[in-house]
Amino acid sequence: MPSSLPSVYRQAPFVEDCAPRRVLRLFSGKWTTMLLHTLHLLGGASRPGKLQRSVPGLSKKMMTQTLRELEQSGLVSRHVQQIMPPSVEYRLTPAGQIFIEPIEMLYTWAIDHAADLEALQARQAEGERTDTPGT
Repeated sequence: MPSSLPSVYRQAPFVEDCAPRRVLRLFSGKWTTMLLHTLHLLGGASRPGKLQRSVPGLSKKMMTQTLRELEQSGLVSRHVQQIMPPSVEYRLTPAGQIFIEPIEMLYTWAIDHAADLEALQARQAEGERTDTPGT
């Protein structure tokens, strides 16, 4: 660990309930950051159908489960419009807006380093092939 970091940062990963571990646990779900990022791109609010269509590969079940988790954590709110037929909209909460900045920084970094990420993925896939018994 770089010695130029303040001591509180050097010790943080070793503390069981430190802020870095909490934020990583919060964003560890496969679809969590993708849904927050997509809600942000859609202006901070979206109906479920549009949200699901905006995230390729996301099933309705996983979207619903992830949105419930985000709602429980206070990052997203669910609004039911009392019209016929009833309409639901999900919105980023003020807390959700706070977390958008680091998520967008991560997405920008990933785009800037796409080639490095592809090379890493290829090395991992190659390692999986060589670790497979009988190959």
